[in-house]
Amino acid sequence: MGNWQLDPYHTQVEFSAKHLGMMTVRGQFEDVSAVADINPDDPEAASVEVTIQTASVKTNNPARDNDLRSGNFLDVERYPVITFKSTGVQAAGENQYKLTGDLTIKDTTRPVTLHLTKYGEFNDPMMGHRIAYGATTQINRRDYGLSFAMVLDGRFVVSEEIQITLEGELVEQQESAAAAG
Repeated sequence: MGNWQLDPYHTQVEFSAKHLGMMTVRGQFEDVSAVADINPDDPEAASVEVTIQTASVKTNNPARDNDLRSGNFLDVERYPVITFKSTGVQAAGENQYKLTGDLTIKDTTRPVTLHLTKYGEFNDPMMGHRIAYGATTQINRRDYGLSFAMVLDGRFVVSEEIQITLEGELVEQQESAAAAG
């Protein structure tokens, strides 16, 4: 197994929700870190821990971003991080996996399953040994205490179902690679 970390320049954590059941509003978290224990020859033995700084939320609308940071949603002053800790990996086809783990938002932890795709692997002396992954899942925001529930004309202003999409390159850390060799 090797010690791997997310490349912050090649990582995206995005989410989307419906506004009034019509338009999809998308956002992202800009400050994300992860460490993983991966053996490329035995992916089902891998583990990963992700930390997201809640104040780094961006939706390209400053007023909406401030609302998301407020007590209506993420309450970043009280809950500065979202975490994910894997509990298992199961093969689900060629380069496809089910990554299960515990997602914690606002001190509420619930199990989730991410549908993971391995995009590829690259080994180069300049860029290092890296593996790229993408993952998707869906959560109900109310399950995590994000209970803002304004209704206009019978429609939720913000949907309860939130789509989450992650993409990133994990880079093997040199000290682990040297110790393993």
